[in-house]
Amino acid sequence: MSRVIVVGAGHWGKNLVQNFYELGALAGVVELAPALREKVVQQYPDVQVYADFSKALNSEAQGIVIATPAPTHYTLALAALEAGKDVFVEKPITLQESEARGLAEYADQQEQILMVGHLLLYQGAIAWMRDYLATGKAGKVLHVATRRTKLGRVRREENVWWSFAPHDVSVVLELLGQPKLQQVKAAGRTMLQPTVADDVDVALTFAGGQTAHIHCSWYAPLLERKTMVIGSQEMLVYDEVSGQVTVYQKTVDQALQNQDQGSWLANFESPPPLRQECQHFLDCMETRQRPRSDGWNGVAVVNILEQVQRDLER
Repeated sequence: MSRVIVVGAGHWGKNLVQNFYELGALAGVVELAPALREKVVQQYPDVQVYADFSKALNSEAQGIVIATPAPTHYTLALAALEAGKDVFVEKPITLQESEARGLAEYADQQEQILMVGHLLLYQGAIAWMRDYLATGKAGKVLHVATRRTKLGRVRREENVWWSFAPHDVSVVLELLGQPKLQQVKAAGRTMLQPTVADDVDVALTFAGGQTAHIHCSWYAPLLERKTMVIGSQEMLVYDEVSGQVTVYQKTVDQALQNQDQGSWLANFESPPPLRQECQHFLDCMETRQRPRSDGWNGVAVVNILEQVQRDLER
């Protein structure tokens, strides 16, 4: 079996460490913080723990999993690729499209696996919605709207758009069929820190007329995680908190009359998405297949993240 080293055992990295360990594929952990290193040693006494990233690169592990702060992703991922490793890097792949593109091109040239942690693409509900929309039963997909809010972990090094929205941007692209972006309009509100947006609204227009709306906030009283798809024949709503997808057989006909034939709950398997994502990376390393969320998927997401950031700054 392919073996991996996880770089970063902090807030999110510890979940990756646990999943790869339970899959029997954890060869080691790199962590700079002494307290976190000691915690890993106590929890996983049979796993090699490194304080030096370069020593991990010289190991026999086939894959490197990067779960460090976003500004470090490019440097660490490039070093791992140059060391001949397959790489899984958490979202966002980088903070600049040019850097993401460089990683994707290098991985392709060297025939290495480069995968991005767009977790929702491994969520059973999103996979079901993608496949259902592909049948055409909902008609032409016209619009996707996402809402992700909570009283969350506020950061100083990035705004809520970069922290929350990579998930939703990846879902929007997936459900709309990977369209080409045409226009961005963004509005952000800074309430806690003068230059860090806590609440962001984004309107996206794509080639062919499809549209999307993304709202994210880490300064809100309620936990909301919803994805709504408007088709020409049906509408779908995924409530991530309840884990349910509801299909509404509603539309407006050519005479502008409302049509409502009721609704139904989708039935789908929902294994833990992080476990699915980790297993997918291991499978891709074994079979050399291109990951569902490959480097180019990361490039497309960062392209939108970057364009929205520029509009916010304007």
